[in-house]
Amino acid sequence: SNTTPAVFFLTGIPGLEAMHRWISIPFSTAFAIALLGNSTLLYVIKTEPSLHKPMFYFLSMLAVTDLVLSLTTVPKMLAIFWFNAQQITFTACLVQMFFLHAFCIMESAVLLAMAFDRYVAVCNPLRYSSILTNSLIAKIGLLALLRASGLMLPLPFLLHHLPYCRSHVVSHCYCEHMAVVKLACADTRFNNIYGIFVALFIGGLDLLSIGHSYLRILRTVLSLASKEERPKALGTCLSHICAILVFYTPVVLSSVIHRFGHHIAPCVHILMANLYLLFPPMMNPIVYGVKTKQIRDRVL
Repeated sequence: SNTTPAVFFLTGIPGLEAMHRWISIPFSTAFAIALLGNSTLLYVIKTEPSLHKPMFYFLSMLAVTDLVLSLTTVPKMLAIFWFNAQQITFTACLVQMFFLHAFCIMESAVLLAMAFDRYVAVCNPLRYSSILTNSLIAKIGLLALLRASGLMLPLPFLLHHLPYCRSHVVSHCYCEHMAVVKLACADTRFNNIYGIFVALFIGGLDLLSIGHSYLRILRTVLSLASKEERPKALGTCLSHICAILVFYTPVVLSSVIHRFGHHIAPCVHILMANLYLLFPPMMNPIVYGVKTKQIRDRVL
């Protein structure tokens, strides 16, 4: 019958159910590091007046985004691994999906904002304070949040009106959009096209903009008269470049495997999808804590 299901059942990692307890060890470790690292970053930036600068405000946004991503997905994963708690209500599934995808988009937007921050710092250092005012930073953060929410808000409503007369078992550790769409017994072409459009629009637009910023930065750095100034200028961008690689590399690898790895076991697809949710929140505070002298000194 064409009814909305009361609950879905999350399988965890298909094919590796017997190893869930062992898999939970790296997952819980990454989760603990993400919570501790990002909370420490936020505390250090809040309590140290010398860090009340645009770069660190954007870093705070990144830390909050990583915390939301971790708290949205990992506790349910661990509940599946530890207690076999596979059941999730349909409404909770849609809410989890919204926050998951919205804050992935939010993270991409924050990384783009941080690229703009580095561009202004390197290419227009004398106007840095006058361009990146607190008001502009607040507007950038609000715009990033509105863009993410606006693009993802249609998804729960679209999925809520689909009939689910097939299996109610989601072959994933969390409620991912396409994993839920596959359970519907109706024409889902619009959902598929909308999902691909958002992924290409966000990924393409943000990556192109970040690439353009760094081309301008590189041109400015290479035009510096002193060779001693070049490494110093590029060094201010190193942490951000690492954050970009940490976020986008698992996303690209997961997309390539999903599109072209038809003969790869489903568990590999699921593990790669989990990687881009676990890896950035864990690595970002480590990267910025190690590479940023002000944060490192304050933590020590």
